[in-house]
Amino acid sequence: MTPLLIAIPAFFTGIILLYKGSDILVDGTANTAAQIGVSSLIISVVIVAFGTSAPEFAISIGAAIQRHADISAGNIIGSCIANLLLVLGLSAVIQPIKIQKKIIKREMPIVTIVTFILLVSSMFGLLDEYHTIGGLMFLVFFALFLLYFIRCAQQERNNTLNSFSREGNLLRNITLIILGLIGVIAGAWILIKSAVILANILHISTFIVSLSMVAVGTSLPELVVSAMAAYKREADIAVGNVLGSNIFNILLILGASAILIPLNMREALDYLVILVIVTIVSFITLYTGGVISRLEGVAFLVMYTMFIWYMFS
Repeated sequence: MTPLLIAIPAFFTGIILLYKGSDILVDGTANTAAQIGVSSLIISVVIVAFGTSAPEFAISIGAAIQRHADISAGNIIGSCIANLLLVLGLSAVIQPIKIQKKIIKREMPIVTIVTFILLVSSMFGLLDEYHTIGGLMFLVFFALFLLYFIRCAQQERNNTLNSFSREGNLLRNITLIILGLIGVIAGAWILIKSAVILANILHISTFIVSLSMVAVGTSLPELVVSAMAAYKREADIAVGNVLGSNIFNILLILGASAILIPLNMREALDYLVILVIVTIVSFITLYTGGVISRLEGVAFLVMYTMFIWYMFS
């Protein structure tokens, strides 16, 4: 059997797993948040974002262990850009996303600061010749981020516990989250494998494959989860998943990868500048309107198309 005959059925199998897994995941997240008295935004930023970032973690860390810095770095940069432009853009086209003020005041500034830290660290070699120092610094920042959001979750639970419905089976809803995460991660892995086979057939360079096809593949969990959440009018899950995933990608995954090997980030400075610009544009869009409209969603998708064109031009 030829590789092409394997890749095409695998591609559609991955899509089915992603769709069904995301459907289960969104329902489980919303129900669990209501039962334990924590907003679905907190759960999405921390728990769901961690699960949907698992493909990026596995691929980037695996590539670092095998000393393929171009795959580790390209996967994360491309995934972060895809999250903001492709995932948010498509989600907004499906259903305009109304943004909570706390996202604008809390989550989006954190994502913007983290992205600037990545650019500055790369410029000064903290992920190259001083990669161990930079990697440890990123992991410390990630630990502080987790502690901050755990505290936010505790405060929300104390302040709002009585206003949430406690009906339903908590164990069942947690099981739905676990099964949903398994579905989206398995679906993404299958799609990534099929994409890599197709890339090898087309003889595309490893970095470009990582920045484009692999990055989109590892962003598929975020894409399907956020799109499904937007369709179900769960805006907190749609946005929180994307923002949390970018923070996990940069601080945890790049940090852990940098401890293992230098990531040659100076060679990717032009793409890091694009990531910073995209993050600022996203911040301005959220800050000025409080809603990502369908028209703005289309604009995000057009920008992502331009990014893809820039890579292959």
